[in-house]
Amino acid sequence: MQPDKDLFRRLIIPLTFPLVIWGIHLVAYLFNISLSQFGVLPRNFSGLTGIISAPLIHGSFPHLLSNTAPLIILGISLFYFYPRQAYASFLVIYIGTGLLVWLFGREVYHIGASGVVYGYVSFLFFNGLFRKDNKSIALSLLVVFMYGGLVWGVLPGMKGISWESHFFGAVMGLIAAFIFRKIDPPKKYDWEDEEDSVPKEKLEISYDADKNDF
Repeated sequence: MQPDKDLFRRLIIPLTFPLVIWGIHLVAYLFNISLSQFGVLPRNFSGLTGIISAPLIHGSFPHLLSNTAPLIILGISLFYFYPRQAYASFLVIYIGTGLLVWLFGREVYHIGASGVVYGYVSFLFFNGLFRKDNKSIALSLLVVFMYGGLVWGVLPGMKGISWESHFFGAVMGLIAAFIFRKIDPPKKYDWEDEEDSVPKEKLEISYDADKNDF
């Protein structure tokens, strides 16, 4: 039973987080409720609550759909491959992104979970650079292949897009990857030590036998 419980623990956040977002959006849509005022409003005390609530709010179904798949895929990657640092990293990305947007963003309401998405991408990418083990590097390259195009979202100038959330999400992903880089040490497989496990005497005997053949 232990493996099942461990798998459930690793998947609960990346699966329930998008479900909560969808539930909130469906209720708002069905009852025609506007939730934009619960976004992050920079440098206004009333906008501080948006640090928690803004990632749960989306302006439209296309906006929500664009974030759903990355949240699930990247969230599972984070929590499955780095279980010991995933919860702390998630909180750093979630809270840190909202706080930086509140401090430095434009004075408009910022909503949506795209900052978390950019935090995931940044974390998984830089984790491969910092840790340099085979698993992390492979995951880093896969993330670049799948979501490398998101880098353009951190550039200002796109109307109606909170590029600040994208940018600061990426910054917090980098910070989390650096802070927790020594947690979840890479598993070392037997085949990686195969060459080292051959006794030195055997190597010498094989070499001498080859010499005797001439």
